[in-house]
Amino acid sequence: MNPTGLLEVTAVRRVTPRTVRVTFTGAGLAGLEPWPDQQLKLLFPPPGRPVRLPSADGDVMRWYQAYLAIPSEERPVMRSYTVRSRDGGTIDVDFVLHSGSAGPATAWASRAAVGDVLGRYGPDPAYRRPLSTTDILLCAGDDTAIPAIASLLSEVDNAVAFVEVADAAEEQPLPGEVHWLHRDGAEHGSRLLEAVRAAKLPDGSVAAWLAGEASTVRALRRHLVAERGFDKSVIEFTGYWRRSLTQDDAPTAEDLADAAEKLGDSAGWKGN
Repeated sequence: MNPTGLLEVTAVRRVTPRTVRVTFTGAGLAGLEPWPDQQLKLLFPPPGRPVRLPSADGDVMRWYQAYLAIPSEERPVMRSYTVRSRDGGTIDVDFVLHSGSAGPATAWASRAAVGDVLGRYGPDPAYRRPLSTTDILLCAGDDTAIPAIASLLSEVDNAVAFVEVADAAEEQPLPGEVHWLHRDGAEHGSRLLEAVRAAKLPDGSVAAWLAGEASTVRALRRHLVAERGFDKSVIEFTGYWRRSLTQDDAPTAEDLADAAEKLGDSAGWKGN
């Protein structure tokens, strides 16, 4: 499947007060093989302009260089998302409407309508990760991690999930053992950290999948390694977003350290 192309909106609906689910169709989606935690890049065009896609084939680095070569006034804004679900030639993507000043993705999602068009890169099978083979899979994340956690829970029956959301209205139907944590005004990530630190996990081998705000993900990972004795190789982790920063901002020293460690484990998530 060609990992790049256009997506057209066919449906928009609010699934919670702060979550918009957008259904897309596009060439190549019908032949897309599903897998858990299926990620893609969405390309949001500048206001009043059509989507301009990079004209490059082959690996992702050549594609990215072609993307950067697009003149800045025409270059779309790129953001990473996870496929929430798929049905034949369509995919669903959930957008969390963050409070405060809206970034380009949140602003687009808040006014998305049938017929709108975005660009995409992915999902690319080259980034497919194997499922853990341990006795227990610990999943922990915030609102932005719900689509990936949902896809993981649909594939395994040995998961324990902790999910932090703004309040009870943000809960969504998910299969399996899910512990919902409500911020209710508390600092983002604090409820999730408290719950995972206090959790009594079932006996047996355990792997972990962590995603959400980057500093919270780091704190969770440090807890599992330093306090629970997890080997780093059994922890899959991704900082989806950064407090007070966007994906357009330069990476911090911690971001670079995380990236280097993930590349060092590029042979795959052991989870044995």
